[in-house]
Amino acid sequence: MPPANSAIGRDEDKERAEYSIGELAREFDVTPRTIRFYEDQGLLAPRRDGQRRIYAPRDRTRLKLTLRGKRLGLTLSEIKELVELYEPGRDERPQLERFLAVLTQHKRALEQQRTDLEAQLAEIATFEKRIRQRLGGRRDA
Repeated sequence: MPPANSAIGRDEDKERAEYSIGELAREFDVTPRTIRFYEDQGLLAPRRDGQRRIYAPRDRTRLKLTLRGKRLGLTLSEIKELVELYEPGRDERPQLERFLAVLTQHKRALEQQRTDLEAQLAEIATFEKRIRQRLGGRRDA
């Protein structure tokens, strides 16, 4: 995932020092359960105050990048790998190169799926035509 402060993922709003699970859930329109799941997967690491989870700006950025990765269709393991490459102030080139490689691989897989779907649809159309012909040309079958 591109770093939140890179040209690709710049975060324009000012970040606060801490966030509650409810605040993040509302901001990103996800359930607290989703956030806890991402925490269980090692994508987020809030500090604890008793039972209360307190999320830092870093967690907010990681959640934002995780959700962006999910929208792109990346797996959680791919997202985790990319997010873990990011450290503020560090050269972002390795992360961007890996992100590009993951996107390229994912794009190829989607293109293959599209090709497979188009072939299946063509086969279905052929069978529909044959069946309609055998039914005497009825279109409501």
